[in-house]
Amino acid sequence: MSSKHRGKIQGDPVTYQTPLPAGGVKLETFIPWTLIKRGSKKQIITPIDAPQEFLEEAVREQRLREANKNSPLIRALGLAYHWLRLLDEGRMESITEIATAEGLDRGQVSKLIQLSRLAPDLVETCLTGDAHAPSLESLIRRPIPCAWDLQRDQLIRIK
Repeated sequence: MSSKHRGKIQGDPVTYQTPLPAGGVKLETFIPWTLIKRGSKKQIITPIDAPQEFLEEAVREQRLREANKNSPLIRALGLAYHWLRLLDEGRMESITEIATAEGLDRGQVSKLIQLSRLAPDLVETCLTGDAHAPSLESLIRRPIPCAWDLQRDQLIRIK
């Protein structure tokens, strides 16, 4: 099948009746669909007249995908807390040692590790994919103040 035909409906659902040895009838329904590869994911394309449950599930999955759009910020937050834990436990001596181990510049590591000072409610808005969540670029562009009230004020002014 050529790539331009992927995702098209191939026909109507068909139900087959197969007789059973005990005298009953076994019903099998064939619903035509096509697997579509988008990136590394595979999606199932169903006919247009699919049941309502499929539509609700598709809407839920779309919302999850939209919430995960801010994944560089989520990854940066995870790295910041991981590096802070390495420093607290004494497994790494300094930011310079972390930068050497990660193969990054010391300045990048110091900018990312300051994300561990974010207020808990700001971290929560970043993780939930809220529309009011700050972007990674706006967070690492300038120093983050230690006081949580000042952080909220500064991030509101940035938007």
